[in-house]
Amino acid sequence: MDPAVPWSGLGDIKVWEAQKSINKRYTNVAVDYVPAPENGKTGWSTVFSLTQGLQWELGISPTVRNFGTGTFNAVKSRNKMPDQEPLQSGSNFFRLYNAALWCKGYPGARSEIIWDDQSDASFHQLYTDAGLGSVSDRNKVWPHVCRAMFRMDQFKKIPEGSDTTRQIQQWLNKRYVADIGIPSMILVPCDGWFSRDVMAGFLMGLQYELGIPAADANGNFGPKTQSLLKSVGSGSLTGNLRYLFRAACYFNSPTYSPSGTPMYYLPSDINTDTETASHKEWLLAFQKFSQIPATAKNDYTTWAQLLVSMGDADRPATGADCITEITKSRGAALKAAGYQIVGRYLDENVAPTDPNYLGKALKPNEPQTILDAGLRFFPIFQYGGRSSTAFSYDIGRSHAAIAHEKASGFRIPSGTCIYFAVDYDALDEDVDSNILPYFRGVREVLQEKGAKYKHCVYGSRNICTRVSKEAGAKWSFVSGMSWGFSGNMGFPQPENWSFTQIKEFTFSGGGVSFGLDNDVWRAGSDPGVSKLD
Repeated sequence: MDPAVPWSGLGDIKVWEAQKSINKRYTNVAVDYVPAPENGKTGWSTVFSLTQGLQWELGISPTVRNFGTGTFNAVKSRNKMPDQEPLQSGSNFFRLYNAALWCKGYPGARSEIIWDDQSDASFHQLYTDAGLGSVSDRNKVWPHVCRAMFRMDQFKKIPEGSDTTRQIQQWLNKRYVADIGIPSMILVPCDGWFSRDVMAGFLMGLQYELGIPAADANGNFGPKTQSLLKSVGSGSLTGNLRYLFRAACYFNSPTYSPSGTPMYYLPSDINTDTETASHKEWLLAFQKFSQIPATAKNDYTTWAQLLVSMGDADRPATGADCITEITKSRGAALKAAGYQIVGRYLDENVAPTDPNYLGKALKPNEPQTILDAGLRFFPIFQYGGRSSTAFSYDIGRSHAAIAHEKASGFRIPSGTCIYFAVDYDALDEDVDSNILPYFRGVREVLQEKGAKYKHCVYGSRNICTRVSKEAGAKWSFVSGMSWGFSGNMGFPQPENWSFTQIKEFTFSGGGVSFGLDNDVWRAGSDPGVSKLD
């Protein structure tokens, strides 16, 4: 420690020491090195700086703030775990490995430039926590463990984590990283929390079990994976495929009964070939809640609903939304095609002369035209909404006032839900800092104006769930098409979902053709607008 810079006591002293040590070693030495913040708090900024230090010691220059393929291959080629480093020449590597351990919550060595029994015990504990404790050839998986050390992924169960989820995570690592060796798969976190990174690894494991070669497994829910789920995945399941199907059920728990009672998938139903009554009961409830055929089987539509937010994108949908005016002919064509409700925008915040103008706002007589076609509609409000800067408490108040004025101008009746859009992959920190304050501002102004309209939310599953629980949104319109969003992967369907957007395409029929998004409209949810004041 540098006595000239006293410890502030606001973070972890060992992390602070590590930050100061790597900065002293690599600042103005490693090409393009960005110093770690010296605050005693672990985070991506510190981890990236550690990664740059590792790259420099591996002979990679210039350094970059990413543990990519080049760094992974350099670690693999060098093939030296910490306990195999020469005691003297390995001191700079020891500095980095000890710092990485401290940042991950494991005790490093008693001195930063050695490797002792304390750091070695932590290192072996990390292997065990990652599900690799029984791996005989530890050098084989060392590059994976090294990459995990230089990321923010957790391998100890977090307070809100599940023991069962953690067991599944560890199984995924042992089976598909250590034993099978899927090249594209990184170690998934083992913190007991289902997340995007866990689902990405899960999908790669599933692809392998369906028959896709390990070298081709990439975690994408593409045509080949879909085709195999319709054939291999929809047959009788045993062994690893059965385990993955039931693990996916557990990850999507709780689901909800028709009466709204939460139903939790039993951990005892995961690792058994027995067709238990509790498994069947949960699966039927999940299918009904998701509004897919209640077969109690592992059919393609059920697999898709368990794995990705849009589910089976080709399933029937009676709802839609679009940026195009619903004229008399378009309304008639939609009605003839079986649609019952369409989402339209209350306003657009760019001028017709602007290159970004879409002409998406409702036209003066359009609401009545939609109703005359035998359709209902639901109003959407979106001014940009594609980054955190588009959201704040004050902006929410402003948008709510505009939405109220526009809806009233269209004679939309009292009690109608207006969906305020979050149209990007917002992370939890964005939700806390910007999005929740925005929706609280929306709620306040709508209440101040007599609570004529209800605020609802459009966004990823996580956004919808959090805004509904923490800012009182009545219904959720899920942006299911964006299945790769971190707010969709690893999150179950919101309890209060009303619409799920599943497919973007060009609708053609009745002599008209225009862009349309298919939305599954949940029975008994938001009724939309069926008449005007």
